[in-house]
Amino acid sequence: MDFPAPLIPGRLVQRYKRFFADVVLDDGTPVTAHCPNPGAMLGLNAPGLPVWLSKSDDPKRKLAHTLELIEVDGGLVGINTLHPNRLVAEALAEDAIPELSGYARVRREVKYGAASRVDFLLEEDGRAPCYLEVKNVHLRRAGTLAEFPDCVAARSLKHLKELEAEVAKGNRAVMLFVIQRTDCDSFVACADLDPKYAAGLLDAARAGVEVLCYDCDISRKAIKIVRRRPWVDAPARAAAE
Repeated sequence: MDFPAPLIPGRLVQRYKRFFADVVLDDGTPVTAHCPNPGAMLGLNAPGLPVWLSKSDDPKRKLAHTLELIEVDGGLVGINTLHPNRLVAEALAEDAIPELSGYARVRREVKYGAASRVDFLLEEDGRAPCYLEVKNVHLRRAGTLAEFPDCVAARSLKHLKELEAEVAKGNRAVMLFVIQRTDCDSFVACADLDPKYAAGLLDAARAGVEVLCYDCDISRKAIKIVRRRPWVDAPARAAAE
């Protein structure tokens, strides 16, 4: 996924009300940018961090700038939670996720479960449909371990239950975590910040939901899904798949 125009560098002043970020651009201009991330963004909201913004020419937008990347300890982090679905769509089209190859049709935002929409529905004649949910991972607190979620994620837990229900129907269900960081080599469910979600992910895996974790190559020009990473607290059954 290429950024449509060169990103604009600056320094973070503050992130507030979840969806706003005050930034001073490198040329000294202060701007308020849209922050497309509803999470806590732990470790990514310290004043002074280097950031990169995109800018829209759409006159209807209230905020022209969007916060895209943050640099922490020399590594880039993608915080835009709209990007993982775009990245996955691109990866599916390029057959870059081997575990999800071999499907002729890919549909997005298909209704399922209890008033929900699955991120992707993969279909192929003669095969059970594959229900694919995607989550953005941007939290790292220790070493090279990526974590999700970074706050209580009740809606994400609901999605796990709905994936379990599809498995019970005889369909395939996959939970895909996209690690938008360049400094992580493994993944764990964050049990201290949301114990219910961490337990729910284990339960889902034991029920037959496949858990995949992929990281990204990130630059100021593009982001691309590149390699699978291990889920370190996977139950034995899930780890063997």
